[in-house]
Amino acid sequence: MKYFTLIILSLLLFNCYQIERNCSDYKTGNFKSEVSINGTLYTSTFFRNDTLQVETYEGKTDSSSLRWINDCEVIFKTINPKNMAEQKDIHLKILTTTDSTYTFEYSYVGESKKQKGIAYKQQ
Repeated sequence: MKYFTLIILSLLLFNCYQIERNCSDYKTGNFKSEVSINGTLYTSTFFRNDTLQVETYEGKTDSSSLRWINDCEVIFKTINPKNMAEQKDIHLKILTTTDSTYTFEYSYVGESKKQKGIAYKQQ
């Protein structure tokens, strides 16, 4: 009986834990993002409103239209794609949030390989 109670209590504690996701706080604003790919850190800055994101990376600026699936998931479509890769839509999902950051994963729509990163809300 003692072990049964311990198991039930453990299950309740672990199942009740919810990751904080206040995604609507990150639908608009100015941000800096970091993504590590094969040990290399890539950073960019971007501005986002409800329907548009303008991102600057290594001195180049790209714009994407946004289609929000829900408060935590969005599809990016490059407005003026310059190559085949830029013609593919990107799906981004916010995984966790804090008061000034969010962690995310993203991939091309329909592809299973995902990358993860973190974005910092700027003032």
